[in-house]
Amino acid sequence: MRQIACFLILIVLLQQSAQAAPESRLWPVWLASAGTATLQPDHSYWQQFLLRYLTKSRDGVNLLDYAAAANERQELKRYLANLQAIPVAKLTRPQQRAFWINLYNAATVETVLEHYPVDSIRDIDTSPGLFADGPWDSKILTVEGLELSLNDIEHRILRPIWKDNRLHYALNCASLGCPNLQSQAFTASNTEALLEAAAGDYINHPRGAEVQRGKLRVSSIYKWYQVDFGDSEIGVIAHLKHYAKVPLLKQLEGIDDIEGYHYNWSLNDRKTAEKYQ
Repeated sequence: MRQIACFLILIVLLQQSAQAAPESRLWPVWLASAGTATLQPDHSYWQQFLLRYLTKSRDGVNLLDYAAAANERQELKRYLANLQAIPVAKLTRPQQRAFWINLYNAATVETVLEHYPVDSIRDIDTSPGLFADGPWDSKILTVEGLELSLNDIEHRILRPIWKDNRLHYALNCASLGCPNLQSQAFTASNTEALLEAAAGDYINHPRGAEVQRGKLRVSSIYKWYQVDFGDSEIGVIAHLKHYAKVPLLKQLEGIDDIEGYHYNWSLNDRKTAEKYQ
């Protein structure tokens, strides 16, 4: 019995480890960048894709028509192939930030389309490991001869190089609880504005933060990545207040702790809209 109990405890610990958010850990090879722009990555296809298949629900959640988008997977794969052929070191730092965000989001959509229909991206258990949960550790991309996973882009490139917590509002994990997949492709010139708008939209939506009966509940993003938001609940609340509008800003007055966390992993599928609203 004791051996069985120890084994069960080990299983639980391994599962918790598998579900823990990865640390920000720099992959130094991606630090190189150009001082001036000599290349212009073409994100026009991704922009047109978003215009065709992304719609905003009545409560502000951007939903993707995966069923219709499946008809042009080859075009999406061609866009991804074109991005992967770009010598990233020859891009300026602002170009690189937009490049990695678009690559991450487009690759996430393509991953879902490859396995569609699914109820949640977490059902796509293609990551290596006994307790794999989702596709985030699967090496699905190759840039400059190096194989990359979605987690590599987020936690070994974007987070450690830019150290900007607003990136969490730019990277979409194909879920209703996630910050919106933006309706515009990121570019060197619009990224700052998009990050600011995305932060405000998410925080002022119940998915991001809500106060009920004086108790603050926030997205699990602020628990998983608390280190990026001041590494404390007080730091998270300060971040929320920076972007909060009335009435949320007024509701946050006097609150100094977080009562609970929540997250909806249901697919951000247009077919889900009626059930969600």
